[in-house]
Amino acid sequence: MIQILGKTNIDFLGKKYIALGFSCLIIILGIFAIFQIYSGNANLGVDFAGGVSLQVRFSQPVTLAEVRAVIEKAGIKDADIQELPTEKKILIKLKKQQEGAQEKVERALQENLANKEPLIESITQIGPKIGERTKKDALLAIIAATIGILLYIAIRFRFHFSIGATAATFHDVMAVIGIFYLLDKEINLIFISALLTIAGYSLTDTVVVFDRIRENLGKVAKGTITLEALINKSINEVLSRTIITSLTTFMAATALFLFGGEVLHDFALAMMLGILIGTYSSIFVASPIVLLLGKNSLLKR
Repeated sequence: MIQILGKTNIDFLGKKYIALGFSCLIIILGIFAIFQIYSGNANLGVDFAGGVSLQVRFSQPVTLAEVRAVIEKAGIKDADIQELPTEKKILIKLKKQQEGAQEKVERALQENLANKEPLIESITQIGPKIGERTKKDALLAIIAATIGILLYIAIRFRFHFSIGATAATFHDVMAVIGIFYLLDKEINLIFISALLTIAGYSLTDTVVVFDRIRENLGKVAKGTITLEALINKSINEVLSRTIITSLTTFMAATALFLFGGEVLHDFALAMMLGILIGTYSSIFVASPIVLLLGKNSLLKR
């Protein structure tokens, strides 16, 4: 295996109480952000806040960048623009809070893209009931993923490990939600997709550490090593692998952030944050919880 670090002996768990205290603050921020999202005080996308969806057909191919430039020129800053699978069609979603936005968009398209003959094929109102249902469905998706993680780790490892992995995943999701809320980034279905992807990445990173802990548990005789020393040893043994994996994934997310366009911008940002936070949590959240819950039982033969 490629090594970017030599043999390390870092006392990660010696800082466990500081790390767990910091993580508790992050989780509190995430929970506060969720309450703000449900109360409608966050920057909600059309799917959650409601609004109007315009399906526009053009006589000639048009790029998302062209349409976005025209709409922003008309003073509409938060439009959600998507290219439909059907050729020469664009879907434009506008928040309900934007007074007269629909008329501004229609007029701007007719004036600035007249040579491509824009035609409004359909207008769909996205009401508050649909937004509320979407929020509930998104929350249920996150809860279902968390329960699945809990059961998977409990079956594959031991119950102590399942609590650690679930707490780390919950921590990562709450952290990204909290940061997006502080940055006033739009909360939409693409962001929910990013959260579920982050949950999967976090679990994979945590399982690598847990695998090494379980492997080392089978090698030691009772009383020859403390559980804290064993977990520290395990984390240090997979540290190079963890850094390499996180670094390469972070580089791919950064490329999406820089060159993926407006549609993927926030998704890539969420992934970048999730990779950094997920790497931190697999070491400073999941492992300390396993230590605190299993210190009296995991080393018993």
